[in-house]
Amino acid sequence: MSSGGKDCTLAFDRARRDGYDVRYLANIYEGTTDRVRFHGVRKELVSAQAEAMGLEPILRHTTPHDFEPVLVELLDELKRRGCRGVIFGNIHLADVRAWYEERVTRSGLEHVELLWGEPPMELVYEVVERGYHGLLVSVDLAAPAARFLGRELDADLLTDIGITDDLDPCGERGEFHTFIYDGPEFRHAVAFDRGETLEIEGHRFIDLLPLQAR
Repeated sequence: MSSGGKDCTLAFDRARRDGYDVRYLANIYEGTTDRVRFHGVRKELVSAQAEAMGLEPILRHTTPHDFEPVLVELLDELKRRGCRGVIFGNIHLADVRAWYEERVTRSGLEHVELLWGEPPMELVYEVVERGYHGLLVSVDLAAPAARFLGRELDADLLTDIGITDDLDPCGERGEFHTFIYDGPEFRHAVAFDRGETLEIEGHRFIDLLPLQAR
C-alpha cells in the first residue's frame, strides 16, 4: 500500500533489494477531492509514480465513512490477481499497524512490514542517501513542521527537522507528508509543476500538477 511518500517508497526499495516480486502499487484516495487524504497529492500523480517505478497502479476511491469496505475490496482484488502479501511502510504506530494487519490477514494475504521499529531519523536519512528525490508537500498547520512546506527532501531539511522539538523525523503522527518523484528504482522522474497552495481539513499543501513524463 502506498501514499506516494517516502516511507512507502523506502519499503518498496527494500522489498526489491530483498528479492520480493512487487508488481502493483495500491492506493486509496479521497473520492470527493481525487487526492490522497491529508497529503493533497492528486490521484494522477500516484498513477504516474507507479508507472515510473515499473508498477501497475490499482487505485480505489473512498470517503472516511466507507474506507474499510473499499480496503477489503481492494485486498480481495489483489488476491484475485495472485498476490500473496501486501507491503506497508509503517514505523511505530502500533494501533495503525494492528488495524491494517487484522484486515490484510483476514483477506488471506501476508502483512509485510519492512521498516517497523527502526529509528525514524535513520529511515529518513536512508531515503535521501539512497538517492530518492521528494518534496514536503503537506503539513499539519498545528504541527511544528508547517514552516517546512515546499522544501526538497534533502540533508539540509533533515538537519532542520532533527533540531525541531516535538517533531517525528518521519512525520509518523501526520505532522507532514512527502511525495517522491525520482530515485534509483524509477525509470524516469515524475513530471509536475507546482501549483497554488491550498488548505483542507487543517492541512496546507502544494497542489502538484501532473505533466507528461519528460
